[in-house]
Amino acid sequence: MKKILIVDDIKGWRDYHSAVMRQLFDSPKIVTAESAREGYEKIMENNINPFDIVITDLQMENDFEPKLAGEWFVEQIKTFKNYYKTKIVIVSASYNINMIAEANNVDFIRKATAKNYPDSYDFLKD
Repeated sequence: MKKILIVDDIKGWRDYHSAVMRQLFDSPKIVTAESAREGYEKIMENNINPFDIVITDLQMENDFEPKLAGEWFVEQIKTFKNYYKTKIVIVSASYNINMIAEANNVDFIRKATAKNYPDSYDFLKD
């Protein structure tokens, strides 16, 4: 069973990502968070038994400026040694999503692509 964390400040996106994950995986355990800070708490709570997949937005709370909240969150995940095998995906409408994903060595999907092509998540099956 896949254990998945979805972090986005918009409920509709959390619900959308959850629905796609249920289509991709048989009975996944899905945990959601409304902010980068809450997502970080979920990561810490699950450090012993880490998430297999983390999907996060970039633009959420403004607490981490000049960085985007999701950028800060991804950097924090990378500090936990138990999360080195976790697949991290940024899903955002931010213009610089590709640069942030590349700098953090994670995957990304633009929100327009995610919305119009749910199969863009298929690479997570591997």
